[in-house]
Amino acid sequence: MNRTKNLFNNKGIVILLHGLVWAVLFLFPYLLSGNQVDIYRISESIWIPLILYAFLFYVNYFLLIDHYLFSKKIPVYILVNILLIALLFLVSDWTKSFFPREPRPKDLNLPPEKFFIYLNSISFLIPLIFSISLKTIERWQRTENQRKEAQKIKLESEIQHLKYQLQPHFFFNSLNNIYALVDISPEKAKESIHSLGKLMRYLLYETNVELVPLQMEINFMQTYIELMQLRYSKNILINYSFPEVSEQIKVAPLVFITFIENAFKHGVSSGKTSEINFKIEIDERDITFCSVNDFLPKDKSDKSGSGIGLVNLQKRLDLIYRNEYLLETRRKNDQFIVNLNIPVK
Repeated sequence: MNRTKNLFNNKGIVILLHGLVWAVLFLFPYLLSGNQVDIYRISESIWIPLILYAFLFYVNYFLLIDHYLFSKKIPVYILVNILLIALLFLVSDWTKSFFPREPRPKDLNLPPEKFFIYLNSISFLIPLIFSISLKTIERWQRTENQRKEAQKIKLESEIQHLKYQLQPHFFFNSLNNIYALVDISPEKAKESIHSLGKLMRYLLYETNVELVPLQMEINFMQTYIELMQLRYSKNILINYSFPEVSEQIKVAPLVFITFIENAFKHGVSSGKTSEINFKIEIDERDITFCSVNDFLPKDKSDKSGSGIGLVNLQKRLDLIYRNEYLLETRRKNDQFIVNLNIPVK
């Protein structure tokens, strides 16, 4: 999750920005005038209008836009602003009586006074438009943040649901393995139950997070492979190469175990020796998992798995890594090969 606070949600920054903008607007004409400061003229022509503009801006920003414009009461909003602008125009005209004014020269071809009244009235639309624009942007930003948060919650729920499906699926497959050992070798069955206990502790207590250390996943896979070796010790050759990795390298939990399950499910024969190979390689940017096993399709009478493992895994990869991962599966010379490449987190 992105923990950086949005600019519009940080009230301290918003207040500071508003203060800076108004400070610049009030001080800019004073700074431009240099040594020729005419306080009366600046006050009449700039500061008092700015105060009225600020009043109109914030009345709309804090009150009118939310109560009327965003509530679909547009005629009321327009009427209230017309009355408000008329009132502010009268206040502006009234304040001019406090400042000495020179009579207009009659010989100059100046626009009629009605033109200046019209221009002054139009100028009040500027803070009104700014307040509507800023409020609309803030509202859009909040809506977008809420949409992203809802999408994130939905994504997490979907991932959690898929993991809850995977856990009983994995558990049932493991129980099938132990059941096969009970009559053949009770001692190995006991060892298997102990190993299964470690696997289930990891499933139940360590995988309820977005990412887990890759080393924990490797330990989990090694325990599972050892469990399978107890069952298929006579007719299977298992090779795996898993590196010792830093605790800082993390992956989504349970992204490799489905391939390992399928390798044992489809790559082991009771009539001949089979070979299964697993390998993990890591560089600065990517983690690559490779699985190679003999391809021995299951008999229709074999109900050892429901087939949901690969489907769920594909969904989880899409949800977690989106288009940042690469999954390739292919058959070559009666072997089934899997290559999964995911980014280092």
